[in-house]
Amino acid sequence: MGFSIPDQSVASWRDLMKTRLLAAGLATIATQGMADTPVLTVLTYDSFASEWGPGPGVEATFEATCGCDLQFVPAGDGAALLARVQLEGAGSQADVVLGLDTSLTDAAAATGLFAPHGVAAPTGLPVPYDDPLFLPFDWGWFAFVYDKTKLSSPPTSFEALAASDLKVVIEDPRSSTPGLGLLLWVKAAYGDRADEIWAGLADNIVTVTPGWSEAYGLFLEGEADMVLSYTTSPAYHLIAEADDTKAAALFDEGHYLQVEVAGKLAATDQPELADAFLQFTQSEAFQSLIPTTNWMYPAVPLAGGLPEGFDAFHPVKSLLMSPADAAAARGPALDEWRAALAQ
Repeated sequence: MGFSIPDQSVASWRDLMKTRLLAAGLATIATQGMADTPVLTVLTYDSFASEWGPGPGVEATFEATCGCDLQFVPAGDGAALLARVQLEGAGSQADVVLGLDTSLTDAAAATGLFAPHGVAAPTGLPVPYDDPLFLPFDWGWFAFVYDKTKLSSPPTSFEALAASDLKVVIEDPRSSTPGLGLLLWVKAAYGDRADEIWAGLADNIVTVTPGWSEAYGLFLEGEADMVLSYTTSPAYHLIAEADDTKAAALFDEGHYLQVEVAGKLAATDQPELADAFLQFTQSEAFQSLIPTTNWMYPAVPLAGGLPEGFDAFHPVKSLLMSPADAAAARGPALDEWRAALAQ
């Protein structure tokens, strides 16, 4: 059965149809435009991609010049990135992995999944660095952070911490780069005595979290006296909250150094964009975001220098194993840690 349109409605009906056809055409053009926009996928750790991390600023700045869609994919904490890359292999949808550190680069290189970056080594690191596959973008020292209003005499060594009744929160070394860094810190400082140190620390550890964010949150909630973090963590409270009550305990043994890196996956379908992004990580635009969003030291010296508070806690000694030595030490250090916590 047919229908008719009243004469007085013909014009408005035609206008409506034109509007709908125009909208459909624009939607088609927009969809085609989106399909033509290359996507660069960067696998990273949760806090980097969070709304308060560097991710949003990095995304906006890079997209302003790349003509691309930069997408960060969070995958837990730093050590979880390697596990995901190993699991996905050459079929990974990621183009770049950002957030491994030198405790994991030997194992990452052994996968054969990464391609050379071709970028000159940055000049702002406290140690010499040269790796054709992994490019540093920031660095820092691990430290135990505490509240000065609650703890007036912090321990000055692992042995002093073990001898105290202080409660600490640490991160799991199997999923977290700070957690693994702690194991290597103890190993680098004490060598064959590492198992003895862990046996002493076992009763101080109240919780082991999957990643840094969970651990630091528990500390801020008052669940522990100290938390494994960085010497720069107090700078966050000072700058972002005008709170000078947090401090980093400086240990006589020295502090283990973390150098965080980015690498290009060899199977990427956007090799030129991946190269451009890695080069971008060394720019002032990227590096200037690091101190007050990732709360680490930039890998490249900043034109305006460092923000207030970044020089407050400087270890007298830096500890760092080579990537090969860190890979060799990882298994034994994990065994010592597990044995101590199982008692």
